[in-house]
Amino acid sequence: MNSEVLASATVADRAYDRIRSDIIFGRLAPARRLRLDRMTRDYDASVSTLREILSRLASEGLVRAEGQRGFEVSPVSPEDFRDVAALRLLLESHALELSFAQGDLEWEGAIVAAHHKLAVMERRMLAGGCDQPELWKRYDREFHQALIAACGSETLLDTFGGVYDQYLRYQMVAVIFRGMPAADEHRALLDCALARDADGACAILQHHVEDCVAHALAAGALA
Repeated sequence: MNSEVLASATVADRAYDRIRSDIIFGRLAPARRLRLDRMTRDYDASVSTLREILSRLASEGLVRAEGQRGFEVSPVSPEDFRDVAALRLLLESHALELSFAQGDLEWEGAIVAAHHKLAVMERRMLAGGCDQPELWKRYDREFHQALIAACGSETLLDTFGGVYDQYLRYQMVAVIFRGMPAADEHRALLDCALARDADGACAILQHHVEDCVAHALAAGALA
């Protein structure tokens, strides 16, 4: 690969990562029209590169192609949140069972480390002293990924990662933090992992996800 092609690929990858992150963390709001002329300035990428990126994000469900009208950030709805949550729960529960059966001591250590970062952030939020919601959700994602990291299937991990990011977008849009119940559930998931209690973990996870959806819908955040 020559230097020009490599530089082009680097620009495209960087722009893709930035746009994807802006959508997931709500900086590009749901249903927002994505104007290519403005995006060329904001993301320092050509129109052709942006079209390829937005088509890729459309295949991931984060962007919607509007025919001749161009692209927009995918809208949100209670029904879609329920669907995304159900798919997350299905994939993560299966991956938990595999991971708990195959995880080794290194896997346990990674889970403990990931939970420590998340727990510190949750304590700060409970005390009202944390204004870093993106960092909190990054640690949340890292913890859940650590739990299933030993599942033995890259396809499962990749699929779960894409679904989790759609779920995360809803959390950021709805500004969901359930407080102590969520922190307690994370601690219980850690305990189940160290005890290799897959059934217990799946039950906690189901409650964890379903309560998050109920909390968002009860608050009217997606109306």
